[in-house]
Amino acid sequence: MKSFFKNVLANIIAIVILCAVFFVFFIMMLVFSSMGSEKSVAVKKNSVLTINLKTYIIDSPTEEQAGLFNINKQNKSILIYEALEAINKAKTDDNIKGISIEADDLSAGVTQIDDLRNALEDFKKSGKFVYAYGNAVSQASYYLGSVADKYYLNPSGMIELKGLATEVTFFKDFADKYGIGIEVIRHGKFKSAVEPFLRNDISPENKEQLGTLLNDIWKNTSSRIAVSRKIDTAQFRTVVDSLYGMIPELSLKYRLADKLIQKTEYDEIIKSKLNLNEKDKLNKISLGKYINSYSEDNISGDRVAVLYASGSINNGDGYNEICSERYIKYIKDLQEDDKVKAVVFRINSPGGSANASDEILFELQQLKKKKPIIVSFGDYAASGGYYIAMAADKIYSEPNTLTGSIGVFGVIPYYKDLANKNGIRSDIVSTNANSQYYSALNGVTPYGVSMITRSVEGTYKRFVHFVTQNRKQTFEQVDNVGGGRVWSGTRAKQIGLVDELGTLNDAVKFAAQKAGLKSYSVDSYPKKMSTFEQIFKDLNEDDISARVIKSKIGKANYEILQQITDQKLQSEVKMEMPYQIKIN
Repeated sequence: MKSFFKNVLANIIAIVILCAVFFVFFIMMLVFSSMGSEKSVAVKKNSVLTINLKTYIIDSPTEEQAGLFNINKQNKSILIYEALEAINKAKTDDNIKGISIEADDLSAGVTQIDDLRNALEDFKKSGKFVYAYGNAVSQASYYLGSVADKYYLNPSGMIELKGLATEVTFFKDFADKYGIGIEVIRHGKFKSAVEPFLRNDISPENKEQLGTLLNDIWKNTSSRIAVSRKIDTAQFRTVVDSLYGMIPELSLKYRLADKLIQKTEYDEIIKSKLNLNEKDKLNKISLGKYINSYSEDNISGDRVAVLYASGSINNGDGYNEICSERYIKYIKDLQEDDKVKAVVFRINSPGGSANASDEILFELQQLKKKKPIIVSFGDYAASGGYYIAMAADKIYSEPNTLTGSIGVFGVIPYYKDLANKNGIRSDIVSTNANSQYYSALNGVTPYGVSMITRSVEGTYKRFVHFVTQNRKQTFEQVDNVGGGRVWSGTRAKQIGLVDELGTLNDAVKFAAQKAGLKSYSVDSYPKKMSTFEQIFKDLNEDDISARVIKSKIGKANYEILQQITDQKLQSEVKMEMPYQIKIN
């Protein structure tokens, strides 16, 4: 028996030592990986700047994907502002002779691709070339690649050019079948975020706004592709409707591609363009490495701060979304930093908590008393994302931004029928008339519904009030374009919801001008987390569970699941847009 316990103890010690060695080895690998990825590189002569599959464009530092679940993706994320600055720098860099787009599937939002396209069109004015090559090319990647002087396609490749569509998933019958009751209170007939719980099909109002949005975005993107490829508008529509891009020979025939060649042949074409010999090496440098080659850590002198706000708006102190406590700290820091002369507030958000949105707006209004605030919209700045823009001196939107959605709602699920079917009932003892106005088993009392409705209506009026102040419009004017309706940036400019159509770069330049700066540097907030911070923030049990579920069912469905299961979200009045539109 004594020897048995010795063996057990020896095995336990061996396991502990093995785990410790593995942990130390893991940490060392992370350190070396981090050191290697951040090392500055020298740009060789006759280099070609390459936008490839490893290019992951993000709008905000908080979208960085490094962590226990994304170790292989570390340090590949590039801020859109950095990417645009890199392309602009390459325009006058004698070592960069051209740009090669080699991305079959591009991770970037529609407005980010718009900005990249604009930067590449400007780059071509230098006389340097822009070429593109594809295998199985997504629509988003082709939208970017079509800007190239020449587009080359693999002989067995394809271009997924199909137009835009949206599919809305409905849960009403599912909820009815399993006895899940859902009390919905909303202001705005276009506030369609709650439709999946109320209907089994798209409402006429939602169908109208979705159709308008999709057509606005497709008109902008398709016309740019057609012009770049020198294809007649009518013929281009036929090409898209007929899915000709899926057949390589038809892609060539209808001028979607210039030549069908292998990747090795494509590289030889670039070498020939650079007048290199057959034995000479083709020097390609990725966008990320090129940024590292010249980026400076020390920012001095007067500054324009870009405060990035990306994701849903929530209460709390989280990093990866727009959490009110953390953003209030950011805003106060900017207010107290004398070197920051102006702030650009970059919004890429569908909204979220009405309370958190209100807290952030108040602090921005205090900041505005001291410094200019210029707002720049990304892919979407709707509902709460539009609300927090109401402290702006000026609002810039991209043409394809989804914005507006001036509306409010609340979703309150309950499980009375489900519980009763399974023999579960409850009884209540309370001290006051409405101590239990809401119960997960019994739902909301009629008086509770009336009070929540008053809350929703009051929040909507407060929303419209701030819009009337910022946009210099009457309540009636704002209400006419409100009601939860989502608009494209192009239409938002027409109806006065934004001031200008322009990029983040345009907003930065105007902010500097507004502050009277002739010389300045640009600083980003929040700062990127270190590799270790990003990895160890994933060790929270709830975060791990959430990430696993989200990876299985997708982000959009996960957010709907949250609405049903997260008690914190159930208790809040929401300002949130129901969907995102991507060029997939």
